[in-house]
Amino acid sequence: MRMFFVTCLLVLSGCSSTPDVENDPKDPLEPINRVSWTITWDYADKYVFKPASSAYADYTPTFLRSGLHNMALNLNEPSSFINNLLQGKFTNAGKSAGRFILNSTIGLFGFFDPASDFEWSTPQEEFGEVLAVYGVGDGPYIVIPGLGPSSVREEVGDFVDRYYWPLAVIDFWPNIVRSAIIGLEARASLGDQEQLIYEAVDPYEFVKNVYFQNMQYKVYDGNPPIEVDEDEEAELDAYLDEFEDEG
Repeated sequence: MRMFFVTCLLVLSGCSSTPDVENDPKDPLEPINRVSWTITWDYADKYVFKPASSAYADYTPTFLRSGLHNMALNLNEPSSFINNLLQGKFTNAGKSAGRFILNSTIGLFGFFDPASDFEWSTPQEEFGEVLAVYGVGDGPYIVIPGLGPSSVREEVGDFVDRYYWPLAVIDFWPNIVRSAIIGLEARASLGDQEQLIYEAVDPYEFVKNVYFQNMQYKVYDGNPPIEVDEDEEAELDAYLDEFEDEG
């Protein structure tokens, strides 16, 4: 359904393009995305996701929350193992394999996390990151109603990740429960950033910029390159030259 929505969105953007309006090249679907953002943040999040995550965090025992979240994330380790291999991160691939084996056995299907005691902790890699490493750009920015910010590359990556074992053989409803647990925990952890969104002059732009910064951070393993805006640099150089001439 997500891939179907992305395809429809791209088709609609082609039919409703407005070349006389200057758009962010990363966000050619902005008019549609802003509507999706309003639906997501002002309605779906306000009346469904935030209350659900708050209730889940308040009434679920901490040890049970931690265990369920561990189980949900543990199912991502095989895909993370392959995605690490595809990027040549062999040490991290070994850690992902070790985490999955140890946590799935001694850790009771991932409910407990004994692998952390061996310092086998590493960020889980997605196929979208593999695509980025091989030079595939983000593609158009997309806001999926009810789900939030994404991009064409991330959606393609998520589509591929779902076909790795064991996710590919898990039935529909267990997968829904797994996704719900991850989503509830992600929304519960948004508390510190939530006020920043409310205080932003343009929450839509703020979230979009944070999304791309986070993607860069993940792709470069926490060490993204410093990007220089050549136009701004040229303007600054011209201003400094003018200032020196006046001096």
